Amino acid sequence: MTVAVVSVDIALGILHDCLGGDGSVVPGRHFLDELTSEGLTIPAAWHVLRTGRIYNPPELDIRTGHWKYSIEGHEPDGKWLVIVFCFRAIDRVHLITVFSVTTRR
Repeated sequence: MTVAVVSVDIALGILHDCLGGDGSVVPGRHFLDELTSEGLTIPAAWHVLRTGRIYNPPELDIRTGHWKYSIEGHEPDGKWLVIVFCFRAIDRVHLITVFSVTTRR
């Protein structure tokens, strides 16, 4: 079942609830591959998920029907990351990909 689109503020709240143990956060294969490619660790990504901000409105993935959100922030060593995720259920976050950018907001 696809989760309906929610505002970025609500999405951030749900993400934090899942990180806090009220749900689950599941890294996808592509996310894990890109994390390794960027030379990053899971704790670095979790730091961005806990402290980052969602700047852009969600985008509908027409292939999967899921709404994708992007959270951005600094990882502990200072690299600016973007993590793309979706909700597979209201209490289940799926991490799609991660990448670093040289210019930040």
